[in-house]
Amino acid sequence: MTQCCSESLTPILKASTPMFDSLYRFHFQQMSVEAVKEKLWKKCGTSVNSMQLELYDDCKNKLCDLSDDSTPLGFYSPLDGFRIHVIDLDPSSVTSGGWLEDTSLVEKYSISEDEYNKRSGTFRKFKEKMASQNPSAFRNKMSDDYMEDLCANIKVGDRCEVEPGEKRGVVKYVGRAEALGPGFWIGVQYDEPLGKHDGMVKGTRYFQCPQLCGAMVRPDKVKVGDYPERDPFEEDEL
Repeated sequence: MTQCCSESLTPILKASTPMFDSLYRFHFQQMSVEAVKEKLWKKCGTSVNSMQLELYDDCKNKLCDLSDDSTPLGFYSPLDGFRIHVIDLDPSSVTSGGWLEDTSLVEKYSISEDEYNKRSGTFRKFKEKMASQNPSAFRNKMSDDYMEDLCANIKVGDRCEVEPGEKRGVVKYVGRAEALGPGFWIGVQYDEPLGKHDGMVKGTRYFQCPQLCGAMVRPDKVKVGDYPERDPFEEDEL
């Protein structure tokens, strides 16, 4: 069945939606390119006059531009797994400049601490009220030395394996991380991009590593020892 999707180039919308079942395929392929644009407009919001359509096969190869609005879609022989790529040519569209993909382009709302403290009905006010009514419930149950004993045999530079998932890497940090909670933490650089950051967590840099290879985990999740990097081409023996 023909697939319909649109991915961001400059500028682009992104969505992927199967359009019609096999019983409707013949009728769909008899539709003109302009009629297909009418259908896509309801899916992605780009106006018909601002659409540029491209046809890609199931191996992500571009086959052609669907530039003649009067030509039936079936003329291009779309097959199961093919997709229609929608490029939004409207310079005033919200997709212009990559707004839907790059959130750094979107202005963020911010408020000063003083202004936030003046507001009523905030989560901070609610938390303060609950803490005053039941102080024991909000008292830290972990000490600053939580899991320190488990760090005795873990040092920076050790090869390690982290649970869950048996993720392998190297120890890059051992110590406290107040931003994450009381107690001791282990900073790990994974061999593969299985982490969440590059060693910086909540504005504090604990170590340096490639993006998405870093993780901060509790010592009880870390085993150090002879854990070499895995060969991605190694096959398990039967």
